[in-house]
Amino acid sequence: MRPIDTKTLLYAVIGDPVFHSLSPLMHNTAFKSIDYNGVYLAFNVKDITSAISGIKSFGIKGVSVTIPHKQTVMKHLDDIDGKALNIGAVNTIINKEETLVGYNSDCLGAINALKEKTSIQGKKVVIIGAGGAARAIGFGILAEGGDLIILNKFKDEGELLAKDLGVNCYPITDFEKVDCHILINATPLGMTPNVETTPVKSEALHKDMIVMDIVYNPLKTRLLKEAEKKGCTTVDGVSMFVYQGAFQFELWTGQKAPVDLMKTVVLNKLTNSPT
Repeated sequence: MRPIDTKTLLYAVIGDPVFHSLSPLMHNTAFKSIDYNGVYLAFNVKDITSAISGIKSFGIKGVSVTIPHKQTVMKHLDDIDGKALNIGAVNTIINKEETLVGYNSDCLGAINALKEKTSIQGKKVVIIGAGGAARAIGFGILAEGGDLIILNKFKDEGELLAKDLGVNCYPITDFEKVDCHILINATPLGMTPNVETTPVKSEALHKDMIVMDIVYNPLKTRLLKEAEKKGCTTVDGVSMFVYQGAFQFELWTGQKAPVDLMKTVVLNKLTNSPT
């Protein structure tokens, strides 16, 4: 990286937890590739109110927002992009002269990743989860003409999202009872360090399914490994992660994102790291 000086711009990811995040590696590599005077750090944040004050106080120019703050952060922002407002979740913030504006790049990232492997229109899509990422992906699925169902562990949370999207919600235990062409895990289940967890039993999977996991660390979650054994087409979380990161990079820097480089550095890290 270029030397850090008084003109170096600070960017960050905030969430709880964030120790597993590869966003600093991806964005710092991208900054270096265009000789951009910026640095990107990870901050474990429990108190989102204090974090927002810190972003303004320290002049942090851009922020990635991850679990569990994608919805709660919205009430603390000065402005929100129309698409993010409709989705009801923010995962990207840009600091425009102490005016914090929220965006959502999860929707774009997930849909682009999914469309690399399959069409969405007319397909029966099951999303497991009801958090900020599930909201964004659900919005995108409906926009692409998919037939969406929400499955969630917690009834109230799941029904709220289903109501907002105008779709049905059922308990996760009902997965085997619903038709499913595309299954999307939008929960942290399977994420490092809890790599043995999975949202559904392998017996419920069949070879005609497309199975997507938004978890990218590890590269192959237990869900994806079991789906591969069943003959399913799988979509790992890296493509979504990179596509949403590219949107952030371009929003913050005003320059074209080195998407191939960003994907390569993330894949190399995951491939060479123990699961």
